[in-house]
Amino acid sequence: MRILYLHQYFMTRAGIGGTRSYEFARRFAARGHEVSMVTAAAAGEDSRRAVDGIEVVGVRAGFGDYVRGTKLSYPRRALEFARFAAAATLTVLRLPRPDVVYATSPPLTMALPALAAAKRHRVPLVFEVRDLWPEAPIQMGALTNPLLQRLARRLERYVYRRATHVIALSPGMRRGVIAGGTPAEKVTLVPNASDLELFSPDRDGGDVRARLNLGDRFVCSYFGTMGEANDLTQVIEAAALMDDAVRFVLHGDGKRREALEELVRQLGLRNVVFSDPMPDKESVARLAAASDACMTIYKDVPVLYTCSPNKLFDTFAAGRTAIVNTPGWLTELVEEGEAGVSVRPADAEDLARQVGHLRDHPDLVAQYGRNARRLAETQFSRDMLAERALGVLEAAARSH
Repeated sequence: MRILYLHQYFMTRAGIGGTRSYEFARRFAARGHEVSMVTAAAAGEDSRRAVDGIEVVGVRAGFGDYVRGTKLSYPRRALEFARFAAAATLTVLRLPRPDVVYATSPPLTMALPALAAAKRHRVPLVFEVRDLWPEAPIQMGALTNPLLQRLARRLERYVYRRATHVIALSPGMRRGVIAGGTPAEKVTLVPNASDLELFSPDRDGGDVRARLNLGDRFVCSYFGTMGEANDLTQVIEAAALMDDAVRFVLHGDGKRREALEELVRQLGLRNVVFSDPMPDKESVARLAAASDACMTIYKDVPVLYTCSPNKLFDTFAAGRTAIVNTPGWLTELVEEGEAGVSVRPADAEDLARQVGHLRDHPDLVAQYGRNARRLAETQFSRDMLAERALGVLEAAARSH
């Protein structure tokens, strides 16, 4: 089967960011399928290259670095999305005919080249929803123009209607797609996966503890984007309520990092450590190994309760206690799986109380970690979920 895979933010383990598309695509290729990945080309990259059996077709428009993109103003980001969609459309129309088109959002504008390719080649389209666009940017205040909101919602409904099948990354996203009029049997849940190869309870995080001068303190880490959607102010305010026996390590970059660093300076906190951005996902795995608990933190916005964050599933794979602050699916996963604790969003006192309880109960932390790894292995294995996605693609191709 020839798969035309569209994702603006294609990233391998050599970079920082989500690697779902890379991990799925290389598994598809290992099964003997031909995979062409259309993505934004990074500076200095060839427009065509081979990566682990994947033909990567780079489009020189827009941006492929998700973290860098979050630093742009909302109007500039929208412009770059449009530029990439236009250039990618021209690219896919020149590529050989695939058996199926597999496109992943955000941004929602990825639907434009996906629809064009499916129509041009008369092949099925499988559209993957990683965030509920445009509802997410609307609730976050990024898309405020009423006309653009209506146009975006029309595009959303149109692509769901035209797609042969839709893949959703969380139960909340699946419900959102169905609520928009898509038949339930046309929407399959394929959540983000745990990287069982890179993250492990057996990893030694001693080098990271030494480099960050963490000693034998209880360490809570956050790794990921420091953007508008991640309310890390809650973490810093919680740190201000705690003593020197706890360290909060914040690792990553994004639009809000400088403001967060300034807040730490203003409060005079010594128990918050900003880890320098490191070049690959291996560094994130080492930080997880150096941690006692890993945090998944979001702003208190209802649409964000539907997220399916890589950082949580990698926390499970690392066998570390999870701390989440979003009601709904993530809280249910952590609490029902006894893999960690949930805290109220935007409530620093609740976070400080829960972290203090974990620090004082090391046996409980160890048990949560074992349960987390079991969750990763039994429910969120990358091999298992890639196989589920591949089954959707094969069924779509057979239907045509």
